[in-house]
Order: sequence, then structure tokens, then C-alpha cells
Amino acid sequence: MPRTPSRRTLLRGLTVTGAAVTGFDPAARAWGAEAAEPDARPAGIPRLDGTLVRDDASLSAAANDYGHIVHHRPAAVLRPGSARDVVAMVRFCNEHRVPVAPRGQGHAPFGQAQVRGGLVVETTSLAAIGRVGPDSTTVTVGAGARWSEVARATLAHGLTPPVLTDYIELSVGGTLSVGGLGGQTHRHGAQVDNVTELRVVTGAGELVRCSPTRRPDLFHAVLAGLGQCGIIVEATLRLVPAPETVRHYHLTYDDLETFLDDQRLLVQDGRFDYVEGQVTPDAAGAFRVHTLEAVAYGPPAGPAPDDASLLRGLRHTPSGVRYEDRSYYDFLDRLAPLVAMLKEAGFWTYAHPWLNLMIPGTSAATVSAPLLDALTPGELGPGVVLFYPLLRERLTTPLLRTTDEPVSYLFDILGATPPEDTAAVDRRLAANRSAYEAAAAAGGTQYPVGGIPFTRADWRTHFGPTWPALKAAKQTYDPRGILVPGQGIF
Repeated sequence: MPRTPSRRTLLRGLTVTGAAVTGFDPAARAWGAEAAEPDARPAGIPRLDGTLVRDDASLSAAANDYGHIVHHRPAAVLRPGSARDVVAMVRFCNEHRVPVAPRGQGHAPFGQAQVRGGLVVETTSLAAIGRVGPDSTTVTVGAGARWSEVARATLAHGLTPPVLTDYIELSVGGTLSVGGLGGQTHRHGAQVDNVTELRVVTGAGELVRCSPTRRPDLFHAVLAGLGQCGIIVEATLRLVPAPETVRHYHLTYDDLETFLDDQRLLVQDGRFDYVEGQVTPDAAGAFRVHTLEAVAYGPPAGPAPDDASLLRGLRHTPSGVRYEDRSYYDFLDRLAPLVAMLKEAGFWTYAHPWLNLMIPGTSAATVSAPLLDALTPGELGPGVVLFYPLLRERLTTPLLRTTDEPVSYLFDILGATPPEDTAAVDRRLAANRSAYEAAAAAGGTQYPVGGIPFTRADWRTHFGPTWPALKAAKQTYDPRGILVPGQGIF
């Protein structure tokens, strides 16, 4: 009779930087590495195209993220060589109730993609970009592809994804798990609203192709589903004609309400392709300088910009107008010099206790004004304050929650604090919670890419009428609840 392998031999034979994963104890969540044994029996062991690693550097990196606030150390990290690897290891982890979380560029700010004692799946190796031609309407890409890579590949054929986040070095799978908002959202919806098909590995280790017409319950549970029902390994994205050049306007306003009203006007009449805005401190340190950013796409995506027509009726400061013409990709990648500066100065490794709120349009000024009045340049640090006006009719993905009003605002206070100043970080997190409660009282919610302490009851409130469908999908596709526990939803 064949010998039944012990749990401590289940992972025997998987390469770990010159050693082998030789044991796993589900109770202790312990995975061991030692020299490979020639006579080891690989019973029940997944055969991988990639590698499973557990060296200290890899585990420490997976226990950190862009937030530098939460540090949950996994037991192992999978660097898949194929989607088959993800299937094999998720299936194994499901059998032994080991928690799993995918990780793209590690840009989560509050430990969302960390998993204590479990398996982190690095998706960066799943970065293939499918064939594109000048007549393509979609492109299929791996979840680990960065949006910058997708944009460059499609722009070679005069095409672009319709919506891109301001920072384009994020992974496709990462932003599709949360929503993916940008200055083009008022025209095209979020990035999740521009997906035609997904390939997903469920919590049970099943590789599923899903779309609005094929396994729609899974499709709608994964897009903006915060990783709760499946790991995205591939996505098919909609494409639109790209401009060759854009005109980027910067319009200055003295008061918050006029600034917000003009943002609302621009997204409702649709004269610009991209609309957002920033708030910066004045000479006295008060956050009272409001800059509306609006971008008009030139040919072949739009007409040559007409300044008089585009700026007609706006109430910006007469002297506060400037613009520049630039190539489309230069516009998309405009943050690259700033990011390089932040990294060189050491600010990239600061803690990032971010606040990201969805606020009803009619309450945007009353909710945000007290927060801006209380904010100081020292508290913000090398960060930024942003407003994105959004049209509800364009946001069609069920789990991407917004307000019930026709126009909402994504309001971001993206601060940065020295990580060793834990008291300052804790103060920002507490302030984030208070700000969320004020937004919720006005009919708003959070955009879940920041650092707002949330309970399971808060998540039920957040998802509102979509909660029963998400809960049902969780029970169907991740019945043992192994996926992405860092979100704290279930």
C-alpha cells in the first residue's frame, strides 16, 4: 500500500534559491527549507514553472508595501512562471487553509495585499501583452503588466486604454481589483468599466474565464472586489483611438466652491477629456490655492484645441491661466520626474496614511472644507491633495461604490510621514477615520485604496445593496475564505 505523505512532506521538491521547501505544518503555518533529499517523495506536490521562495529578503519585501505602516510577514512567496502555477498553489493552499494574497507593484498603502503566515503571489511575471493592430478594439494582458507598458504597446498602433490612473506604473490586476479612477473617468468610467473579459483563479484553485455574459457573478465579484473571490491572472481591456498631442490647462481659483462648481460644469458638458484638480498651501500655509487641471485631446482623437471655446464660462482667476502642449504619452507619464525626485530624496519610503473619500457633489465643499482648514503643510509632508469629479452614470461596476448623486468627487489627502514617527501616523489614521465618518454622514463612502480603519460592519455598509451578491460569490468561489484577508472584509 502506498505510504500516505505527511503534511511536512507535501511541498518537497519546490525550488527555493538553492534549497527546497521540504515541509508545511498547517497548524503552525510553517514552511521549511533545507537541502533537497534525493529520495524525497513528491506526492501531492504541485509542479511549478516558476519558483516558490522563502528567503529573508523576499519575505521581508512581501511584508511591506507603499504605505510602510502594516507589516505582516508571509511564510512563502510564489513567483509564478504561468497561470498554472497560481492554480496549483492556490489549490494547495485551499486544501490546507493557507491564506493567499496577490501582489502586483506593492503600491497598497495599508497592508491590503499582505498575509501573515500565508502565501503571497507576485504577479509581476504574468506581464504578457497580447497582439494589437490598428483596428483592434481590445487587448489582452497579464495581470502583472504595468499600465505604462500597456499604453506604450497600444500607442504603437494609435490606440490607448480609455482611462489611466495618474501614476501609470501600477499593475493591471492591482487597479482592476479596486476600481482604477482617473481624470478621464467622467467620460469613460473607471478602468473596471472598460474590461470585457477576465481569467481568474478562484479561492478553490479553479481557472475560470468570465465576462458580463459568461460566469457574470464571478466577473462582477472580481472587478473592484478587492481580491475576495479570485486572483486576476489576465484581463481583456477596451481600447480607443489615442491623440498624438494634448493641451494641458492649469486654472487657478481663489475659493473652493467656485473651483468645485467649475469642475462639475466641465464633467457635465464634456468639453474636456480629462478633469481633476489640486489644492496647495498659500504663503501662510493655508490650503487655499485651488488649481483645476483640464486636458483637451488633439487629433486624431479630438479637434485641435480652441482656447476661447474650452475656457468659456469658467470663473478662474483671470491671471491664473497657463497651459502646455505635449505628446500624449508624455502627459500620461508626467509624474515620472516627480517620482524620481521622491525616491532620490528618500520620501518614497515614508509612511503613507492616505485618505480617499467619495463625497456627494452637493456636500463636497462642506465635507472637505473643514479637513482642508485643519490640514497643515507639515502634516501633508511631501504629498498632494486632489479632487476628481465623477459622473455616476459612467460608473457601472457594481462593487465600485460611489454616492447616489449624479456628480460625486473623489477627494484625496495623500500625505507622507517619516515611518519612525508612529505617533504622527496614528494621528493621521485616526483623522482619516473621523473624515470617513463625516463623509458617510453626508452620503459618501471611501475609495478603498487608502488607510482608513474599517470593521467588517463598515464593509457591509460600504457595499450596501451589493453586499449579498458579494457574500454569495465569496461562498461560491472562496468557500474556505483564504483570499486576501488583509482587507478585513469577511
